[in-house]
Amino acid sequence: MIPLNVALAHVLPELLLLVGALGLTLYGAIRGKPSDGPVTEIAVAVLGAALLVILLGFKTDMVLFDGSVVDDGFGRFMKALALIGSLVALLMGQDFLARERIDKYEFPILVLLATLGMMVLISAQNLIVMYLGLELMSLALYVVAAFHRDDLRASEAGLKYFVLGALSSGMLLYGASLIYGFSGSVSFAGIAASVQNAPAGGPSLGIVFGLVFLMTGLAFKMSAVPFHMWTPDVYEGAPTPVTAFFASAVKMAAVAITVRVLMAAFPGATPQWRQIVVFISILSMALGAFAAIGQSNVKRLMAYSAIGHVGFALVGLSAGTQLGVFGVMAYMAIYLVMTLGAFAVILSMRVAGHPVERISDLSGLARTNPFMAFCFAMLMFSLAGVPPLAGFFAKWYVFNAAIQAHLYWLAVIGVLSSAVAAFYYLRIVKVMYFDDPAPAFDRPSPALSAVLAISTAFVLFLFVYPAPFVGATANAAKSLF
Repeated sequence: MIPLNVALAHVLPELLLLVGALGLTLYGAIRGKPSDGPVTEIAVAVLGAALLVILLGFKTDMVLFDGSVVDDGFGRFMKALALIGSLVALLMGQDFLARERIDKYEFPILVLLATLGMMVLISAQNLIVMYLGLELMSLALYVVAAFHRDDLRASEAGLKYFVLGALSSGMLLYGASLIYGFSGSVSFAGIAASVQNAPAGGPSLGIVFGLVFLMTGLAFKMSAVPFHMWTPDVYEGAPTPVTAFFASAVKMAAVAITVRVLMAAFPGATPQWRQIVVFISILSMALGAFAAIGQSNVKRLMAYSAIGHVGFALVGLSAGTQLGVFGVMAYMAIYLVMTLGAFAVILSMRVAGHPVERISDLSGLARTNPFMAFCFAMLMFSLAGVPPLAGFFAKWYVFNAAIQAHLYWLAVIGVLSSAVAAFYYLRIVKVMYFDDPAPAFDRPSPALSAVLAISTAFVLFLFVYPAPFVGATANAAKSLF
């Protein structure tokens, strides 16, 4: 039995977020003013402290609380990504929320609670903890999606996400109950043992059905096709800082729990779940590539881009190997940086104090703001997978894992989808550099400029010295096997 003080020390990042969220709720209520005051800064400090604890704290893997929570390298890596996403989204969004007069103190608290849900989700080692983390994350996200109450599009986005999210949660729960019923266990280790000990024909039909429903719920959270229908509307309708939060931190947690469930609970059912993952991967890559071509709204384009990138990440998962998990983790880390950089530009798109979102508003940006145009062009090239930028290596890792697992055709489909998707990324570069200038953007806040510069530097120079990044990712992936 692990002593309670040791167990609590291993979940210190989660405790920090919990105490921070409760303390800030109390502070906001006592302060009695609707504006956020110093609440956002304190929330950023809490997220930063949790990130430091993960980076500098325990490096030993341990299963805690009677086998329901695990603290391992994979979890620490993905939690760090989720925390970075939340922290940067809060920093970038402060100026936007103040200008739109929706800088309420509840916003950073909801982000803290959603991030706490993500961290519980990433650490889950049984179906019950997984569902608790998922719901804690989702309930906060339903509210932040509709946070701009006076904006019709935001209210519509929040309602759509809530209705479809409730449906997906129900399906996930139904799948979990089937898996429990047929395996006799809620813990991932117990389910894995049950699947391994199944007769020669593989896992029972009940477990396979449960797995399908479980994957349906997880695919919704990842916004993978065919459960992506909420993504374009929510990305376009929600306030832009919220969209940045959805595209970065939330995506990390959803992909992390999908990898953990399949690798920890169903290693003996790889042929069964590989069919599902390959199917949603191909559909996501294809829809992400073709549907974004006709978009004129840059946030909507980023939504289809996100769907496509989840498809690419799932190519690595389809391999079902340590190399595949390494590919997924490297892909998500690089995708996080590229997305935060892209949203720094989208949040900077303001003309005379009003936010603009159309791709045509970027016309001639190279003449009105050469630095922003260069950074955005590099991020677009990276998202398209142009070497030697970081996005090329992200795709290389997942396609290499698929080829090593003899999934040659899946890698070929991925490369063809990349070629199609390159069109709409390069179109943005063409608009910025060759079209007549649109009205110049207002001066961006220092936080946005800093995020844009750092993300562009990462994307540009990762190939110069990739060893620390590759080493950390490979060590984290090893902990799942």
